[in-house]
Amino acid sequence: MIDIYPSRKMAEPQFLPRLDPVVHSDWSEAAPLSKAQAAQFERDGYLVLEDIFSAQEVAFLQQEAGSLLADPDALDGDTVITEPGGGEIRSIFEIHSQSRVMHRLAADARLADVARFLLNDEVYLHQSRLNYKPGFQGKEFYWHSDFETWHVEDGMPRMRALSMSVLLADNTPHNGPLMLIPGSHRSYLTCVGETPDDHYKMSLKKQEYGVPDEDSLADLAHKHGIVAPTGKPGTVILFDCNLMHGSNGNITPFPRANAFMVYNAMSNQLVAPFGPATPRPSFIAAREAEAIRVCHGDLVAEVMA
Repeated sequence: MIDIYPSRKMAEPQFLPRLDPVVHSDWSEAAPLSKAQAAQFERDGYLVLEDIFSAQEVAFLQQEAGSLLADPDALDGDTVITEPGGGEIRSIFEIHSQSRVMHRLAADARLADVARFLLNDEVYLHQSRLNYKPGFQGKEFYWHSDFETWHVEDGMPRMRALSMSVLLADNTPHNGPLMLIPGSHRSYLTCVGETPDDHYKMSLKKQEYGVPDEDSLADLAHKHGIVAPTGKPGTVILFDCNLMHGSNGNITPFPRANAFMVYNAMSNQLVAPFGPATPRPSFIAAREAEAIRVCHGDLVAEVMA
């Protein structure tokens, strides 16, 4: 397959044109987003959805996140990532396979139908994880485009995927909320540096390859600005696979926890990586795609039935 988004192959970083749509469907009255919301996602590359879950559902999800964090020994050890230089949990991957509650969340129509509309296809989970920033100890996630890594290291062919972050704690301006560069998704910034073998073992704690250069990041930030959406538990932040984003460390006493679901179009399933010979393991990048069976109705009632 021709690599239309080459990265980590050239001596200098480049801005390449985006060759894929952002919103793959034509909007209609039947869409799960308003026309204005679809236009905002197209323009800015992100969208914030508020109050789509009931208070009972949010409390249920928070309780489940707490259970996962409290008993990591009950989980697949490879999926539990700790902070660099510390023992605090940074991420738990493949939560949809290790938690019935998170599996149901990923299939919820309030998320999955939005993904299906924006990607104009049936969708599957490329990746799921619980990101946690403990108070005082949570480290930063440096600036990156998810797609650059998914393309080079996983073999995702096209920009036809998106992430949804379901906030499970208050995300304030102070406890390391997600930062985004709106509009940065419209061009593809290549990175420099050949990817070493088993790079994921290091990059899940701190990424050193697939990292954008500072001059290009400065250009993007000066051109587009930086936003940091905040919200109460239950708020959903969805963003395009090529949107530049990152987050600061958390030096407040207030922890931050978010459930991430990455939806990829069924027509955009992974091929051989465009960088290293060996793809990342399946708990980070699913190589066997199964279309999500969308669930409607109350999340708590269905899980508890």
